[in-house]
Amino acid sequence: MRIAALPLLLNAVAAQALEVSIDPHADLLYRQALPLLEQADEVDDSPSPLRTASTDPELTRQGQAMARTLPTAVALLEKSVALGHPVAQYRLALYYTTYLPAAQIADAACPLLEASLKQGFAPPALAIAHWCQPYNASPAYREALETVPSMATLYAPYYPQPAARLACNRARPQGLEMQWGRQRDYQAEVYRLLGDLDPSRRQALLQKAVDINGCAAAAQRLTSSR
Repeated sequence: MRIAALPLLLNAVAAQALEVSIDPHADLLYRQALPLLEQADEVDDSPSPLRTASTDPELTRQGQAMARTLPTAVALLEKSVALGHPVAQYRLALYYTTYLPAAQIADAACPLLEASLKQGFAPPALAIAHWCQPYNASPAYREALETVPSMATLYAPYYPQPAARLACNRARPQGLEMQWGRQRDYQAEVYRLLGDLDPSRRQALLQKAVDINGCAAAAQRLTSSR
């Protein structure tokens, strides 16, 4: 019965396709930010001497240059977001969830996450589930999740993407370390989240998450419900 129902489920999801056009200038700004974001990630993982006072002028120069990397990346993301770029919206929101005090995160990040997800980009779904109440329990959230599979072609070039925690991945991040997921990893997460929101289709949705990337969290849910 589950196997017969699954094609109907997927056809219904595929019918939710969106019309999204990414502004070329916004995309250029986003891609200019990427190497700076990568450099900032490397700084966060670097040994402590560059983070402490030093009498070595070269170390001081490097530390100051690294300190400018992240603000420059954020400024580029902000310009891209102003032009409605869905992936830049996600990465700027991820910056907020990482660096802002917890009490400020929802107000700063959730509008960006919701705007990105509504354009069919999958990664915001996870952060929304954690930070964005009451939207994360609303019919609008479920409808936005259901559009994601139909947008795979548009967003394929933008992966991998970072997340604080991928439930379908058995690996556990260390400290503030991000997990990087492929497009199929995020698609599995979307089906897992849909399974939580739609009890009538839960078994089929969780199975789809397992089929896509072997989602451990979905497989555990399926096993426990038998």
